[in-house]
Amino acid sequence: MKKIRVYSTPTCTYCVILKKYLEEKNVDYEEIDVSQKEEEQKRMIEKTGQMGVPVIEIDEENFIIGFDREKLEEALNIE
Repeated sequence: MKKIRVYSTPTCTYCVILKKYLEEKNVDYEEIDVSQKEEEQKRMIEKTGQMGVPVIEIDEENFIIGFDREKLEEALNIE
């Protein structure tokens, strides 16, 4: 089973859409609110160079920036 972390903020519309999509596909994930967790925000920026959310981390090595349904489906093997 893949370990999935979703870096998001409460005010991000695409974050809400992404989380709803993952829930509909029965994908377990850990949500990281980078507006509240500065250390996690720094980690996300260091790993991806991105300051925007959502960022999806898969198994601590694969990162998907934004809600990219095609990349997500491929990375997670979902339809």
